[in-house]
Amino acid sequence: MTPPATPLRILMLAPEPFFEPRGTPFSEYHRIKALVEDGHHVDLVTYPVGRDVDLPNLRIIRCWRPPFIRKVAIGPSFTKIVLDACLTLTILRVAFFGGQRYDAIHSHEEMGVLGVWLGRRLKVPHLYDMHSSLPQQLNNFRYSRSKALRWGFERAEDYMVRGSQVVITICQELQDTVHEMGVGDRAVLIENVMGGDVDPAPGPGREAVRARWGLSASQPVALYTGTFEQYQGLDLLLDASVALKARVPGAAVLVVGGAPEQVAALEARARAVGAPLVLTGQRPPAEIPHFVDACDVLVSPRISGTNTPLKIYSYLRSGRPIVATNLRTHTQVLSSESAVLVEPTAASLADGLARVLADRAEAARVAAGAQRLADERYSRESYLTRTRRAYAMLLASMRGAGTVPVTGAPAAPGQEPR
Repeated sequence: MTPPATPLRILMLAPEPFFEPRGTPFSEYHRIKALVEDGHHVDLVTYPVGRDVDLPNLRIIRCWRPPFIRKVAIGPSFTKIVLDACLTLTILRVAFFGGQRYDAIHSHEEMGVLGVWLGRRLKVPHLYDMHSSLPQQLNNFRYSRSKALRWGFERAEDYMVRGSQVVITICQELQDTVHEMGVGDRAVLIENVMGGDVDPAPGPGREAVRARWGLSASQPVALYTGTFEQYQGLDLLLDASVALKARVPGAAVLVVGGAPEQVAALEARARAVGAPLVLTGQRPPAEIPHFVDACDVLVSPRISGTNTPLKIYSYLRSGRPIVATNLRTHTQVLSSESAVLVEPTAASLADGLARVLADRAEAARVAAGAQRLADERYSRESYLTRTRRAYAMLLASMRGAGTVPVTGAPAAPGQEPR
C-alpha cells in the first residue's frame, strides 16, 4: 500500500512518559515514526516525564508537572490519575485555544475516552490505539478488586472502542475482543513488530559486552530484557536459574531492566539462593541489541496477561533461540516451530533453557523458524502497510462524513512542527 496522497495534521494523545524505554512508549514512538515518514504532521500531547525524540513533523507538547512527581510506574496508579487530569487540561487548551485545526485525533490507552468526546466536538474522526484491555490491567497489576472500578473500566473501554472510527489493536487477543464487541470491521491488527530499536548504534561486540558484566567468552548465557512487573515472571526466572545452574555448568542469566530498588531486591534474593543472575539495571534502548548479540538464548517467563511482549518481535529476528512460557501472551505469535514453549513452572523453564543450551541443532531449528516467521508475518513493510490501511480507513470515514482534511494550509504562528 502506497503512502496517502493527503497528509493529515493529527492531534495525538498519549498518557505515557514519552519517551521511556518500555512497552507502550516504544509502540507510540514507532507509530509516530511511521506516520511522519508518510508526511503526516503529529502534535503529541503527553506527560511531563520522559525525553524528547527528534523526528520530522513531530511537535511534543507536555502537560504541567506536579512538584511531587518525578516518574510514572507501569499500570494504574494514583500518579497517573493526577497526571491524566493535568494532561486533560493541556489537551483541551491545545484543541480549542491552540490556534491549530486538526484533521484527526489519535488516542492511546485511557485518553481514548477524551479522544472520542473531543472528536465529536471538533467534528473530526477519532482513532483509538488499543494497547491493552483496561479491565484486564486491574488484574495484571493487582491494582484493585473493586467491582465498581472494574465496571467503570469496562464502560470506558466500550465507549472508546464503539465511539472510534478506527481501532488499532496490537495483538490477536485484543483484536478478538473488538470483534466480540461487534465492531471488528473498524479494527486493524498492527503488532509491535518494530521492536525497541530507537536510535540504534554500532555495538562493542559480543566478547566486550560479556566482559563488561563479568561473563566469560564461552559461558552459556540466557538473556531476559524488560520490566520487573509481577506478571513478567522474574520470580519464576529466579527459581529456574537455580535449577539451570545444576544442569548446565557455568550457565548464567543476564537480566537487563528494572528500577534500582527492584534490581537491589532481586539481587539480594539471588545471592541468598545462589541463583546465577547478572543484573544490569535499566540500559539505553540502543544497547539492547548488543546484549542480544552477547547471549545464547532469549527467555520470556511471563506468567499472566494476554498482550504479546513487544520484545518478542525483535527476538524473532535475532538469530537466537527463544524460550517462552506456553501461555496466550506468547502463543498468539509463537509456536513450537519458532520457540521452545514451556509450562510456567521453574522446572519446565529450566528444562527448556538447558535443552537449547545443550542441543545446538534444536537451538538452530527454532532460531531459523523464528526468522522465517518474522520475514513472513512481522516485517517492517507489514507494519507500515497496516498503519497506512488504518489511516486509509480513517480518511474514508472523513469523506463519508463530508470532512475535508486541512493539512497543507500553513500552520498558525508559533505552531510549526519541529
